[in-house]
Amino acid sequence: MTTGAPTQATPDRGPRVAASSRVAGLLVALLVLVAVALLSIAVGSRSIPLGTVLDALFHRDGSDSSYVVWSIRVPRTLIGIAVGASLGMAGALMQALTRNPLADPGLLGINAGAATAAALSVGVLGVTDLRAFVWFAFLGAAVAGFVLYVIAGRGGASPVRLAPAGTAVSAALTGLTQAMTLLDTQTLDQMRFWTVGSLERADGGTLVRVLPFLVAGLVLALFLARPLNALALGDDAGKSLGAHLGWTRALTLVAVTLLAGAATAAVGPLVFVGLAVPHMVRAITGPDQRWVVPYCALLAPALLLLADVLGRVIAREEIDVGVVTALLGAPLFIALVRHTKAGRA
Repeated sequence: MTTGAPTQATPDRGPRVAASSRVAGLLVALLVLVAVALLSIAVGSRSIPLGTVLDALFHRDGSDSSYVVWSIRVPRTLIGIAVGASLGMAGALMQALTRNPLADPGLLGINAGAATAAALSVGVLGVTDLRAFVWFAFLGAAVAGFVLYVIAGRGGASPVRLAPAGTAVSAALTGLTQAMTLLDTQTLDQMRFWTVGSLERADGGTLVRVLPFLVAGLVLALFLARPLNALALGDDAGKSLGAHLGWTRALTLVAVTLLAGAATAAVGPLVFVGLAVPHMVRAITGPDQRWVVPYCALLAPALLLLADVLGRVIAREEIDVGVVTALLGAPLFIALVRHTKAGRA
């Protein structure tokens, strides 16, 4: 009896240690996000000392620094956090749903649907107000997600069907958007900054409009973590563990559409955030979606805000964050792929 007690306690200790280390990692990720957010508020064409930033945040007054902080940089930082978290979680859901580590929200045609609807709103309806522009872009993302499900839905929208169907939808919509922008100079002028992806032109009003969709997507992503873990073992194993294949895949598509669609509508299509961050996170947490999703919600916006800060300081003229994420994301993703191959070798 005495010799058996330690043996029984040992198996329980591992999960507790793993869970506590992951919780500690979440706290570290949160601190990193807070630090990068403060950096985003302090750095710009006019640098503001960190002490002045903190004073302006807690004691709002009529000074120039307070105006810059509250009217320009806080809204920009908040929408960067919301968009980054959404893209990170959408990427994690996409990779879990398709069982493809190279999947990202663009694979489903969500970004292409948003761009096509935005181009139609400008070229056909003459929309010039960004507030209306956002709604059309989100509607296009939702329609693209629905069309994809209709095309790939037979048989439960399996991963085998989703990837090629998403590629076809994305290619068709991208071609339509390019045709409209090339044939109509007004549409091209309105679209060229949005299609690059930028936090500069988004404001607090934009965040308010898309925030309900982002929150709904976040809640749905957290709810889907457990059934996606079951599906990762295969369809038969997932069914035996109680996961409903059709509902899980359909709700995951809805979550990705809400998250990626609203984020794209707000700031334009951004690449590599939803692709690279889940890879980084799984190196820390493993494949468990219950940890991958919240980690992505913290580390993806930190990466996006850091890219935005770099875009403000690496050149005389500000570089849009969509360009910087592509420049940073490509070598980062290559390094991650090489590290993964080396680990498997």
